[in-house]
Amino acid sequence: MSVAQAYELAKARYADFGIDTDAAIAKALATPISLHCWQADDVAGFETKPAGLDGGGIMATGNYPGRARNGDEARADIAMAMSLIPGRQRVNVHASYSETDHHVDRDQMDATCFQQWIDWAKAKGVCLDFNPTFFAHPKAEDGFTLSHRDEAIRTFWVQHGKACRKIAEAMAHAQGSPCYVNWWTPDGSKDIPADRFGPRARMAHSYDEIMADTSVDTTQCVDFIESKLFGIGSESYVVSSAEFCADYAISRGMGLCMDMGHFHPTETIDGKISSHLQFMDKILLHVSRPVRWDSDHVVLFNDDLKNVFLEIQRGNAWERVIIALDFFDASINRIGAYVTGTRAARKGILYALLDPTPQLQAYEAEGKNAQRLALMEAFKSMPFAAAWDQLCEQAGVPVAADWLSDMETYERDVLAQR
Repeated sequence: MSVAQAYELAKARYADFGIDTDAAIAKALATPISLHCWQADDVAGFETKPAGLDGGGIMATGNYPGRARNGDEARADIAMAMSLIPGRQRVNVHASYSETDHHVDRDQMDATCFQQWIDWAKAKGVCLDFNPTFFAHPKAEDGFTLSHRDEAIRTFWVQHGKACRKIAEAMAHAQGSPCYVNWWTPDGSKDIPADRFGPRARMAHSYDEIMADTSVDTTQCVDFIESKLFGIGSESYVVSSAEFCADYAISRGMGLCMDMGHFHPTETIDGKISSHLQFMDKILLHVSRPVRWDSDHVVLFNDDLKNVFLEIQRGNAWERVIIALDFFDASINRIGAYVTGTRAARKGILYALLDPTPQLQAYEAEGKNAQRLALMEAFKSMPFAAAWDQLCEQAGVPVAADWLSDMETYERDVLAQR
């Protein structure tokens, strides 16, 4: 049976429940997903600098051959991955991916350091997002940046933050679309600290200094603060905890970023979305997959992923949630990681858009909870795969696992030559 034939049957089945699959596919394709540049090179970065550090709470494990060694290779790899992924995509760049012919320290960066990214994105017709980089730097050696007790070090990182907002604003103007800026710091302690108050007070003050620059157009540079449960070297205490970030975001009118892997092992973020959106205009999601801890594995089409997007659908919150990816696996083909993870996220979006939300909520309002539960269960075995295959065909990308041959050809002809 062809994709078209299977889809016509699925379309009729969903129509029995009042669901327009054509409209769902169109919306799923139009919903942006921001791909992270750091999967291409294992979070190494490309800035020209004196010998830095690889730590600061970030580590990719594995040594699969073919890692991007420079910006041109990373952009080629991302473009290859994007050609196999359906739907509208953005690209998320970290400050450590600057490209200059001489050392420009992070407190002195400006938009010219990212001109190659800006030009490439414009040529590809995609938009960029941005992240300050508070790790892999001599001034992050002890695991503290914006909350550092040394005022000189803290000031350096504040200046980096201010520079990054200007860079994001320039990216936004170049692309004619807002640039979403994610703020994550690795600050924390490997063992039990004697003072949790001091670093958090300094962190809040540092963020206040950064955000006090009113010359930045906040409709173009849109800021989100990201929490973490723990990281490498901060196993016992993280300054930017979930509570700290949520409280800061609400009190300052800033956006909040929730990473699916930055919470307790048995804790999921889907139930938090409806809470935060009572008090915030927008939230940013880092779609990731934790395995026992914050290991940022490649995203899969699992229950956690489905539930996040179902929550957005059931709250009619698609315009209030920014979707980005954050995983880095150096143990497998990196194109395969990009394509598998991003297609899974897009699949989760479509799955949610095909949910019988109006009927479920009507049952709930009428107290028909058995009917609600039964319909939820019934939809788990609806012919979703046929709708997904139709989405891929409509987007002009390979169906199912047909993209693997493209990945293998690229590995043979490009990655294996590095």
